[in-house]
Amino acid sequence: MATIKEVLFAVARRIDRFEARLLLAHLLQCRREYFITHDNDELSDEVLTRYEALIARREAGEPVPYIIGEQEFFSRPFHVREGVLIPRPDTETLIETVLAEIDRCQAKTLLDMGTGSGCIAITLALENPSLCVSASDFSEKALKVAQENAKTLGADIKFYHGSWYEALSADMRFDMIVSNPPYIHPQDEHLAALQYEPITALTDGVDGLKDLRTIVTGAPNHLTSQGFLAMEHGWDQGQAVRNLFDPEIWCDVKTIKDLGDNDRVTMGRLKA
Repeated sequence: MATIKEVLFAVARRIDRFEARLLLAHLLQCRREYFITHDNDELSDEVLTRYEALIARREAGEPVPYIIGEQEFFSRPFHVREGVLIPRPDTETLIETVLAEIDRCQAKTLLDMGTGSGCIAITLALENPSLCVSASDFSEKALKVAQENAKTLGADIKFYHGSWYEALSADMRFDMIVSNPPYIHPQDEHLAALQYEPITALTDGVDGLKDLRTIVTGAPNHLTSQGFLAMEHGWDQGQAVRNLFDPEIWCDVKTIKDLGDNDRVTMGRLKA
């Protein structure tokens, strides 16, 4: 039988070393740190067969979070599966931006549109327990996953089913609206590497700005006085997204950069 050290060494020639350890830790139901002191432990033939199946899935291009059914976001584990967008570290910029604004303006109500796994809504609710958080998505599959995550992580979220503002009644208002909508241009070469994720969560199929435009246009009808809107977008879309905010309606429009110094979040406030 092969040892953990031998197996990980061999697999690291086929897939990323970190991912190899992550998949084995998932299979053995242990933390990765376990391998430091148990690298000479032998693995049974049954475990090796199951591990090989996981490695083959990753070699075929399937993302690790779908294989193990989980992705960490803001130091919390979120359940994910096929049909639901995998949370990205870049989205933590949106979280940090919104949390800072909540502290500044003491917002009480917030809507996360296109919630997917629920990572944004749930994180904001848990980071600021005084906030009343709602979330919507047109995908029933995504809403189910988000509801499961909210229950598992102990977040009190109100969920609504529907496409953007169609999920809301006409009289619903929020102090804040946030979203990480589909913003990748349909001709972007990076889409090919994201074939396992839901295409409708990645691109609007038009110009990468269609859904962002819809959100900005409809926001005034569902924000309270001087309400706040924040949206994640692509690294090269900062100026284009700022241009969506009509200066007759919005003020304090600005773009925040992520840790990679790329434009990532644009926000604005309704004029009084």
